[in-house]
Amino acid sequence: MGRAWPSGSDGLSTARNRLRNGYVLRRQGNPVRGDRPVAATQKFVYSFTEGNKDLKDLLGGKGANLAEMTNLGLPVPPGFTLTTEACKVFLETGAEPASLNREVSDHLAALEQQMGKKLGQADNPLLVSVRSGAKFSMPGMMDTVLNIGLSDVSVAGLAAQSGNERFAWDSYRRLVQMFGKTVLGVDGELFEDALEEAKHAKGTGSDLDLDAEDLKALVETFKAIVLRETGREFPQEPREQMDLAIHAVFHSWNGDRARLYRRQERIPNDLGTAVNICSMVFGNLGEDSGTGVAFTRDPSTGAVGVYGDYLSNAQGEDVVAGIRNTLALSELEQLDKKSYDELMAIMHKLELHYRDLCDIEFTIERGKLWMLQTRIGKRTAAAAFRIAVQLVDQGLIDLDEALHRVTGGQLAQLMFPRFAPEATSKQIARGLAASPGAAIGKVVFDSYTAVKWSRSGEKVILVRRETNPDDLDGMIAAEGILTSRGGKTSHAAVVARGMGKTCVCGAEELEVDTKRRRMTTANGLVIEEGDVVSVDGGTGRVYLGEVPVLPSPVVEYFEGTLHAGADVQGGLVQAVHRLMSHADVRRRLAVRANADNAEDANRARRYGAQGIGLCRTEHMFLGEERRKEVEHLILADNDKDREQALSTLLPLQKSDFVELFQSMDGLPVTVRLLDPPLHEFLPDITELSVRVALAEARKDPNENDLRLLQAVHKLHEQNPMLGLRGVRLGLVIPGLFGMQVRAIAEAAAERRLAGGDPRPEVMIPLVGTVQELELVRDECERVLAEVALSTGVSLDIKLGTMIELPRAAVTAGQIAEAAEFFSFGTNDLTQTVWGFSRDDVEASFFTAYLEKGIFGVSPFETIDRDGVGSLVKHAVKEGRATRPDLKLGVCGEHGGDPDSVHFFHEAGLDYVSCSPFRIPVARLEAGRAALETAGSDSR
Repeated sequence: MGRAWPSGSDGLSTARNRLRNGYVLRRQGNPVRGDRPVAATQKFVYSFTEGNKDLKDLLGGKGANLAEMTNLGLPVPPGFTLTTEACKVFLETGAEPASLNREVSDHLAALEQQMGKKLGQADNPLLVSVRSGAKFSMPGMMDTVLNIGLSDVSVAGLAAQSGNERFAWDSYRRLVQMFGKTVLGVDGELFEDALEEAKHAKGTGSDLDLDAEDLKALVETFKAIVLRETGREFPQEPREQMDLAIHAVFHSWNGDRARLYRRQERIPNDLGTAVNICSMVFGNLGEDSGTGVAFTRDPSTGAVGVYGDYLSNAQGEDVVAGIRNTLALSELEQLDKKSYDELMAIMHKLELHYRDLCDIEFTIERGKLWMLQTRIGKRTAAAAFRIAVQLVDQGLIDLDEALHRVTGGQLAQLMFPRFAPEATSKQIARGLAASPGAAIGKVVFDSYTAVKWSRSGEKVILVRRETNPDDLDGMIAAEGILTSRGGKTSHAAVVARGMGKTCVCGAEELEVDTKRRRMTTANGLVIEEGDVVSVDGGTGRVYLGEVPVLPSPVVEYFEGTLHAGADVQGGLVQAVHRLMSHADVRRRLAVRANADNAEDANRARRYGAQGIGLCRTEHMFLGEERRKEVEHLILADNDKDREQALSTLLPLQKSDFVELFQSMDGLPVTVRLLDPPLHEFLPDITELSVRVALAEARKDPNENDLRLLQAVHKLHEQNPMLGLRGVRLGLVIPGLFGMQVRAIAEAAAERRLAGGDPRPEVMIPLVGTVQELELVRDECERVLAEVALSTGVSLDIKLGTMIELPRAAVTAGQIAEAAEFFSFGTNDLTQTVWGFSRDDVEASFFTAYLEKGIFGVSPFETIDRDGVGSLVKHAVKEGRATRPDLKLGVCGEHGGDPDSVHFFHEAGLDYVSCSPFRIPVARLEAGRAALETAGSDSR
C-alpha cells in the first residue's frame, strides 16, 4: 500500500525525516500479532454493501452504520471499510497484513467501475475521503482526509467535470491543507495564517469571497509550506495519497488526543480503528450545495423537533470545526425544500430503526441529498433521561432498556447547582446553549494555561474562537467552554456534551483575541485573562463575574422540597423519578449511607438510603469540649484517670447514638469503633512546641501543655496509618471499645423502651487476624450482656469487622468464624494493596501515572478489579464458605462510584455504602448492574 511511518511520542513532529527516509512497510510473509499469526485468508476489507450495524467491533461505528444505511436503501455514496483488525495488525507489527494491499486494490477497482471514474485520473477524476471510525464515537480525536485524488493534473479535470473552476481549486486547497496537517505533520497554524492573509489581501473575512485565482495562488502557497516543512513536494500520485492517509488514520488511534479522550471516556485502548474509503460528494459546489449535521431530537434538552446545523457551499469539516457560523437546520426548508423533506423522512426512519436519538451527517450536492454518517448521538445528561422515558412512552423500548441507557454519572451531573434566574450580574454575551450547566471560573485562552491553572486549584473557563481536537486537555481541565464561533454541532459542543461540560458556542458578540489574551464585548468591554465569568450552558448567557447558584431541581426532588407534580424543566424530574423507581425495583444491592450524625442520616433517608453502612465514631469527638475529654483519656497514666475520662465520654457518645438511631429507626446502623491514630486528637506538634517554648521563655510554663507535648512525642509515628490505630487501640487502651459499645447498647435500649426500632451493628476496624477480633468480641459480648441485664431490654446487635488489610482478605475464612458481617474498607485496602499513601501520591505522581497510561483511572476513584478486586472476591468466597449467612458490604468511597457498584454486584455483596449525596447514583447503578447480570445470564 505504500509507506508507513513509525509511531511514537514524537508523533507528527518528525514529518520531514519520515518523508525523506520513506519508511517502507514490511511485506514478507504473514505478519505476526502477539504470538499468533494472522491467517492469510482473513478478510480485512468490506464493501458498504456487505456489513451491518451489528459489526461495530469489526467495521467500527462509522463503517457499520454506513453499511446499515446502505442496506436500508438510503442514499449513501459507495465505498468500503478497512477493518479494525487491519489496524491492530498494523500497530502491533509495524506492517500491514499481507493481503491488505490486494484487497484495497480490488475494492478500489470495483468502486471505480461503479462510479465510472478512476482515482485521480486527469479528465474524470474519482475523489475519495479517508475517514477514521472506531467502535465508540470519538468526535474529532482521530484523522480524516477529504478530496484524496486531487493533484496538479486532476484539478483541471475536476473543474471541467463540474463546470466550476472555483470549486475545484477550493477542494484542492482543502486537500493540501488537511493532508499537510493530518498526514505530513505540518503545523496547522501555518495554513490558517496563509488563508487569513489571502482573505485580508482580498479585503474579506470569508473564504467564500476568494475566487478561483485566489484559491489557485493559495494552493501554491500551501504546497510551498509542505515543501519547506517536510523537505519534499506534496505527493501527486493519488494512490500514494490514499495509502499515506490510511496509515495516518491507523497511527492516529495512538495519538495523544485519542489516548486522552479514551482515558476520559473509559474506552479500551486495544480496539483499534476502522478506515472508511468513501467516494466524495461535494457540498462546496455552489449555493445549491451544502453540508450539515442533524439530530433526530435535541441532544441538549431531549426535545422532539428539527435540530441541527447547515452550511451552504461548504464541506463537512466547516460545520464541525465551527469556522463559519451555521444556519439552523430549519432554514434548509426555505433553501431546498425537496432535500429538506427527504432528510426529515430519513431522520424519522433512522430513529425508528435504531430506537434512539440519531446523529446524522449529510451533504447536498446540487440538490441531491447524500447520507455520510449516522450514529447514536451523544447527549447531555438531561436529554438522556428525557429521551429514554420518551421512547418508553412511544413504545419503542421498555423500562429495562431505558434504565440501561442512562448512567449514574449522568445523574450526578443533573445534581449540580444552577444559576439563580433572578441574578442581576452583567450579561456580556449570549450564544448557543450547547451543553447545560452553571460554570464559573477565570478566563483562559489556551489549553496549556487551562491545565496549568487548574492543577494549581483555579477554576477556569476555556475561551476560544472555536475549539479543535488539540484543545481536549484544556476542555477536560476547564469548568466550562465558551466559543465565539460554531454551532450546536461544532467540535466544542459535541465533545462538551459527551463529557458533561458546560458549553456555550457561537457567542458572536465576543471578539476573541488569543494572541493578546483578551476578549472584547460588542459594547467595547475588555475582559482579560484571569477575569472571572459565569457561563450558563442552559440559556447560552455569559455573565461578567460570579453569578449566585441554586440547588438543582433534581436535588430538590430528592430532598423533598420540590413542589409535588411540578413539570420542572420539561419533565426532567418526572423522568428521573420513573427511572429511579425502576432501578429500585430491579436492583439486588441495598444502598446505605456513610453518615455520622442525625443531619446526614436524615438526608440519607430522603435520598433513599436503606440504612447506615458506616458511622465513624471518631467524628463524634471533633468538638472542642469532646476533644478535651479525649486529651484527658490520652494523658491518663493510671486506671482511675482513664476510667474517669471514659465515663465522661460515655454519655456524650450515647446521646449521639440516640439521635442517630432515631433518624434511622427501623434500618440498620453500622457503627465503626474508633479507628484513627490517637495523635489526630492532639494539637499539632509544631504549634504545641512553639507554644511551650514561648511559655518557657516567659518563665510561665503550662503544665498541661507540657504533658500534652510529651504525649504527642510519645505517640508520634513515622507512618501512623500503619501504626497504633483501629483494633490495636481497643486492645492497648483498656475500656475504650467497651465504653463505645456500652454507649451504643444503652442508646439502643433507650430507643427500644421509647417504642423505636433501633438496629445497630458494631464494626471493629483494621483487623488483620482472627485472634484480634476474638479478643474484642469477648469484651463486646460482656458489655452487651451487662446492658441487657441492667435495662431489661434484649439486644440483638451483630458484631463484625472491616476487611481493609490484605491479610484480612486472605484469611477471611478464619476471620468469618468470629464475624457476623464483613464491610470492605476499600480506601485502606487500596492503600495497603498498592503501597500508596493516598494523601501523598495523588498530589505527587498520580497525574504522571494517568498520562503515561499506567492507570486508566485512579484506583481510589474506581475499584482496581485485578488487584484489590481479586482480594474482595477471595474474601467473599472464603468468608461465606465458613459462614453462609455472612452479610457483606462495602463502605469505602468506591461504594458510590458507578463502575465499582457494578463490580460489587458481580462479587456478590449485599450492599454498598456511600456519602448521602451519592446515594441516588448508587441506587441507579445497582439497578443497571442487575439488568446487566440478567442479560448476561440470558445469553
